[in-house]
Amino acid sequence: MDVTRIIAIRHGETAWNVDTRIQGQLDIPLNDTGRWQAERLARALAAREPIDVVYTSDLLRAWETARPVAAATGAPLHTDEGLRERGFGSFQGKTFTEIEAAMPEEARRWRQRDPFWAPPGGESLTSMRRRVIETLHALASRHVGEQIVLVAHGGVMDVLYRAATGQELQAPRTWQLGNTAINRLLWSPQGLSLVGWSDTAHLDDETLDESTA
Repeated sequence: MDVTRIIAIRHGETAWNVDTRIQGQLDIPLNDTGRWQAERLARALAAREPIDVVYTSDLLRAWETARPVAAATGAPLHTDEGLRERGFGSFQGKTFTEIEAAMPEEARRWRQRDPFWAPPGGESLTSMRRRVIETLHALASRHVGEQIVLVAHGGVMDVLYRAATGQELQAPRTWQLGNTAINRLLWSPQGLSLVGWSDTAHLDDETLDESTA
């Protein structure tokens, strides 16, 4: 069967995640928790299954998550700008509260998930979906019969989930987008299907602790 197995990962935690500050395409590093999450993820994937290649967004928080995975699994690591977070324009660097106060009309349209609206200087949901799906097809089609890891961002994970389940862009989100959660998908030339979502067992598994190894 002409399928590619995909493990899709949102980057580890950053200080701006904690502060609910919009990162968009700004280059924010992982915090201490995020680096710990990345190491746990890497050990879990190395222990469970073969990985043929790791692709990551070129933004630092994704790269810092992907690098330990590639090192632990021995898989080659490549960056791709198509896996970047949504460009949030003038929203970037602001908290949710600051956006509500300074730009109430733009904040309303953002909350409503208007698929054709873009933050000033940013990217619409429709444009982002097109970019992410085109990137996914290009990468997955190179690895039919293999398993690949994609390390990206919350917005990218959201697009992948919606594509795999047939959810519209404007539908309210009812699924989790946790930092370093393991999400599994199958790609074929006919489209994307969901295998499993938001597995965070590696963040709780004591057998992965160095003290018990």
